Amino acid sequence: MTSLHRSLAGAALGVVALGAATMLPTQQAHAGAFVHLFEWKWSDVAQECENFLGPKGFSAVQVSPPQEHIQGDEWWTRYQPVSYQLQSRSGDANEFANMVQRCNAVGVDIYVDAVINHTAAAGSGTGTAGSPYNSTSLDYPDYSSNDFHPHCDIQPEDYGNDAWRVRNCRLVGLPDLATGDEYVRNTLAGYLNHLTSLGVRGLRIDAAKHMEPSDIEAILLRVNDPLYVFQEVIDVGNEAVNVGEYAHISDVTEFRYSAAIGDVFRNQRLANLSQFGEAWGFMASDKAVVFTDNHDNQRGHGAGGSNILTYNDGSVYNLANVFMLAWPYGYPKVMSSFSFSDSDQGPPAQTVYQNGEANCGDAWVCEHRWDSIANMVEFRNVTDGSGVSDWWDNGNNQIAFNRSDRGFVAINREGSPLSRTFTTTLPDGEYRNIAGDGSCVSVQGGQVSLTVPPMEAAALHIGAACGTPPPPPPEESEDVVEVSFSCANGTTDWGQSVYVTGDSDELGNWSPADALKLEPDNYPTWEATLDMPADASIEWKCIKRSETSPNSQLVWQPRDNNLLETGAPGSTASTSGSF
Repeated sequence: MTSLHRSLAGAALGVVALGAATMLPTQQAHAGAFVHLFEWKWSDVAQECENFLGPKGFSAVQVSPPQEHIQGDEWWTRYQPVSYQLQSRSGDANEFANMVQRCNAVGVDIYVDAVINHTAAAGSGTGTAGSPYNSTSLDYPDYSSNDFHPHCDIQPEDYGNDAWRVRNCRLVGLPDLATGDEYVRNTLAGYLNHLTSLGVRGLRIDAAKHMEPSDIEAILLRVNDPLYVFQEVIDVGNEAVNVGEYAHISDVTEFRYSAAIGDVFRNQRLANLSQFGEAWGFMASDKAVVFTDNHDNQRGHGAGGSNILTYNDGSVYNLANVFMLAWPYGYPKVMSSFSFSDSDQGPPAQTVYQNGEANCGDAWVCEHRWDSIANMVEFRNVTDGSGVSDWWDNGNNQIAFNRSDRGFVAINREGSPLSRTFTTTLPDGEYRNIAGDGSCVSVQGGQVSLTVPPMEAAALHIGAACGTPPPPPPEESEDVVEVSFSCANGTTDWGQSVYVTGDSDELGNWSPADALKLEPDNYPTWEATLDMPADASIEWKCIKRSETSPNSQLVWQPRDNNLLETGAPGSTASTSGSF
């Protein structure tokens, strides 16, 4: 690359030079929980945002690296950048932009896995966008040999005693970018600014421990829009590079959490979890991104060893995720995997979505759709900001606790049922067991009696009341509009009907349990006329669900929400959706 090209590159990418006093444009951790849809195609991610993640209350999706990468079937080819064109195994630039827009529209942020420490190390060839590269001569579309640290390779012993080599030598042979160089910083910031211009709202900084903290800080200072940022720093103790060196920049991955929760659920007693978090030597809760497993350590990489729990551990894995989402530490990330038997194995050939339905449970594991895990995301949202009280354990593997007056959870890691009456700070009423069978549980006088089957959990929260009569319909007056709702193509199974729900009290505020049932007079089109507030803008969707168990046989209308503008008082309106 000529010096002229180098001098123009920063300006062409829209990089703004910022003064030393400028604050980093990063946001603090979100409430709630996010999910890593590992190796999903952009079109599948978009549909999942609309059909499942938005309605379930997930705050965001971490997506796989979107930049051009080397060709090959292995999962790790995504982490070998060739250029910063948005052409990857998951789709092209238009599909990426469409995904971001659609997910943002339903309140789900996109976090991009940003690979900015290195470039491809696969000899020579062409990338997924057709760009030529040569890792021997260090010739890439955006870089030449001047843009890399001198060649040295990180040795295993360096991780314990040589921070300089960890940050300046090659990670598994990957050419290490000279991130202290202004051209490199501007080029990387240009890539990140392109992502933010498309609506990306967060970044995972891959391999952050292999970069100087000051280099990451300088690159982020060149990013134009505020972002949620978290950095991948693998630190399980006795490391030359530690998480504390990066926490002033943004949130950081807490790998000790993953290793510890796996060890407890595999080998220890759940009773030991009563002080889980900072008391165990973990970083401050408000700086930590936590997970039961991630795409690296479920494959034996990234620390934790054989204690890491994965989808292969079935009910134990499920219970560990219930605890993670119930316990007030860190910003939790739920893993969504594809099945693999080879640690290099890439994603399945078939897409997740087939004929408008998510094809989960076999090649695509989709742990985030397991009922207990998915329902606990709402628990996390409802209990945000509340502490733990009334901890109980049996001295072994049965535990229970309250989240102030907002939630209660019990976990049974044993082979016999857990039956007892617990103290709870939940208000009196009827609550749905969202981590179990969905049955109604009564709280009276600060007491709740439960039977939790072996290897299952129970969770109650104030956002999942049941048995409460629906609110009375609005009185016919000048303040309401008569709206005809219609849902087409609503073919159903035995015991299943079509309902409508949306972002208004009248439609149940996106709760399947509080949705309003339509009638199949013109089956498979379902219809009903309902009174709605006048002069209101309401987003809604058709759903199919069991008539007796709201979260069973649940199918959401695909694609974008339907928009209803009710109009002037006393008027009529019609609105329609379709499966």
